Amino acid sequence: MLQSERTEFTGLGARRARTAHGTAYVEIGHGEPLVLIHGVGMRLEAWTPQVVALSARHRVIAVDMPGHGESDRLDADAKLEDFVAWLGVLLDDLKLDRVNLAGHSMGALIAGGAAATFGARIRRVALLNGVYLRDADAKAAVIARALTIGERAADVDGPLKRWFGEGSETAPFYELTRSWLQTVDPEGYATAYNAFAHGDNVYAARWPQVRCPALFLTGSEDPNSTPEMALAMAVAAPCGRAHIIEGHRHMVNLTAPDTVNAILADWLSREGEKS
Repeated sequence: MLQSERTEFTGLGARRARTAHGTAYVEIGHGEPLVLIHGVGMRLEAWTPQVVALSARHRVIAVDMPGHGESDRLDADAKLEDFVAWLGVLLDDLKLDRVNLAGHSMGALIAGGAAATFGARIRRVALLNGVYLRDADAKAAVIARALTIGERAADVDGPLKRWFGEGSETAPFYELTRSWLQTVDPEGYATAYNAFAHGDNVYAARWPQVRCPALFLTGSEDPNSTPEMALAMAVAAPCGRAHIIEGHRHMVNLTAPDTVNAILADWLSREGEKS
C-alpha cells in the first residue's frame, strides 16, 4: 500500500481572489513570487502541502486553471498555446514581472510553454509529473480518453487508478482527489484534457533555449509522466535537473509531500548552474 509522508490535509484557510480576467487564486506569504498551476480535473487545493511549506519564505500564488475551481473557462477549442497565453494574462493582472513557476501534469505543460516563450520573466521553472514526446501508443490512448470526455459523465475511477495504483483507496489524499474530480466543471475539464492530450510535443523542441533553472520531477511508478520523460527533458535543458521519487506515481506532491517540498526548496535556491 502506498503510504503518504503526511496524511493531514486541512486546506489553505484563505478565500480565493479573482483577477480582472476571471482567474481565481489564493496568495499566501512574502518574498519571491512562486506561481503554482495544478493538473486536469484538480483545483488549487491540490497544492496545499506545497503552499503551507513554501509560503514561509516565498509569496506563493496557487491558481485555479481555466474551467476548474472558480476560474472562468477558455473557449472549448482552446489549445495548449491558449492556456500559456492565459498564464501571461494572469501574470499581467497580478503585476508579476518575474516569477518562479511550477506546474503539475497539465500545469507542467503550461509551465514548460511559459519557460519556452516568456524569456526572463520566468526565473525558475519546475515540471512535476510532466509529459514529453509520448510514444505512439501512449498518445493514442490519451487522445482516445480525450474524445470520450464530454460525451458522458466524467470517469473518476480510471484516473484515480492511473494516478495512485492499488491500495490507496482509504487514504485522505485519495478521497480528496476523488472529490475534486467529481465536482469539476465538465466543459472546463473536457477543454483542458483535449489540450493536454495534444500538447506533449508543442514546446518540446524548445528546452535547449530555456536558460533558467529547470526541475523535472516525477514518480518512479508513474506510467504516463514517466521517469524517462523527466530525464530526457533534464538533459535537453541547459540548467535542467531530474528527480525521480521511488515508489510513487502521478500525484507525488500529495503522496510524498515532504520529499517534494525539500526538492522544490532546493530548486528555489538555485541560480542557473548545471549540476
